[in-house]
Amino acid sequence: MELNSVKESPVLIVGAGPTGLALACDLARRGVRALVVEQSGSLFPGSRGKGIQPRTMEVFDDLGVVDAVVASGGKAPVGMIWQDGSRHGEYDMFERPGPTEAEPYGEPWLLPQWRTQQILHTRLTELGGAVAFGTALTGIEQDADGVTAELSTGTGGTRTVRAAYAVAADGGRSTVRKILGIAMTGESVDPAPMLVADVRIPALDRLNWHIFPGDGSGHLSVCPLPGTDDFQLVCQFTQGEPDLSPAGIRALVAARTHLAADDITEVLWSSDFRPRAAMADRFREGRVFLAGDAAHIHSPAGGQGLNTSVQDVYNLGWKLGQVLRHGAPEALLDTYEQERQPVAEQMLGLSTRIHRGQEQRGAATMQLGLGYRGGPLALGGAGALEAGDRAPDGPLPDGRRLFDLFRGPHFTLLAVGTDAELPLLERDWVHPHRIGAYEPYGKGLFLIRPDGHVGWAGEDAAGLAEYLLRCC
Repeated sequence: MELNSVKESPVLIVGAGPTGLALACDLARRGVRALVVEQSGSLFPGSRGKGIQPRTMEVFDDLGVVDAVVASGGKAPVGMIWQDGSRHGEYDMFERPGPTEAEPYGEPWLLPQWRTQQILHTRLTELGGAVAFGTALTGIEQDADGVTAELSTGTGGTRTVRAAYAVAADGGRSTVRKILGIAMTGESVDPAPMLVADVRIPALDRLNWHIFPGDGSGHLSVCPLPGTDDFQLVCQFTQGEPDLSPAGIRALVAARTHLAADDITEVLWSSDFRPRAAMADRFREGRVFLAGDAAHIHSPAGGQGLNTSVQDVYNLGWKLGQVLRHGAPEALLDTYEQERQPVAEQMLGLSTRIHRGQEQRGAATMQLGLGYRGGPLALGGAGALEAGDRAPDGPLPDGRRLFDLFRGPHFTLLAVGTDAELPLLERDWVHPHRIGAYEPYGKGLFLIRPDGHVGWAGEDAAGLAEYLLRCC
């Protein structure tokens, strides 16, 4: 039996999915040590959240993993409708506006969730972090100064961890949320159960996303996963329950498509679920924060769940960093729920409408239009932007991009097309830059937050110093 011990950690992260790993990476580059605990013995093995939206690609750009994401994934293939064993024409499920100077990632990118997690885990290791696998949270208490968590390992050992803050990134069945007694409010999106599996089908071409509408028994689709030999199989059941065994999946494909059971050469992973939309009644309880699926559960339609989750912690990470490293007021952490809960509610509604066929995938699903206008950290406006807006990318004369200036844990004070004086702020976490006129910004001064949103904007620096007091 392992001896019970108390260890100190600035942040405890429960869960090593995309949410927990992205937060750990963000904190590590800020010099904030996090203990990441994961109940499973390894990273999640399935493809479940396979669609990376353009806004999340921008997050991954900032975190230093976008090159690996691009190299490992690919564009979503055009859908192919099948009827009675014959191809009945293509159907593109996505708008594809293409990249622009201001929006360099112009369409969704497919990457199986297991690979996304591998990439983030590798990045975390590069930054000096690690994950404690096979470690489950069994209890959590808090006081005015911190959080005390009880952990258990698969070998029967126990340990007590003391942290300044804790983040629940432990999924839709969150243990942390249940211990805290935070309710989830929501609805069933569709009473029909769904099956998702990773399979190999050498007999099927990888040029299309294959769609089999079905005859009333429920739709089935087979999507090639870029960078692998695998397909993701998704099937709806209007009658009966999914059989997750390899034999059951082979029989399902043979019954619903023109393929034979033996055409499924491998079943690598499978799971079932009932599409649901739900949101936690609150995202913060004292020193504990809920993020990702622990805070909101989406239908997979539209590909919003993983993306909203990663963007949760992109919002939270810099705020924890400012409080722990730069002495920002505790009130800064209140803005996490104030900013993210409305976004989660908006994305839940979008996912539900797409699932029910009430709305098509389009600009809203790419999440580039999401922002925090009118929020607690949005002040002013200038040129073409208001505080709270996403800060556009753009080319620089030296061959770099604006995103290169923004990349990192700092704020960026950007003067665009103006001779307005840049004040001496005496803060090493604010990097000033001046560029020429650029239409997506217009003319003015723009303080870009570490998460790529305009925090403050104005024609001159009046009010900037006062605004920064909220963040330091």
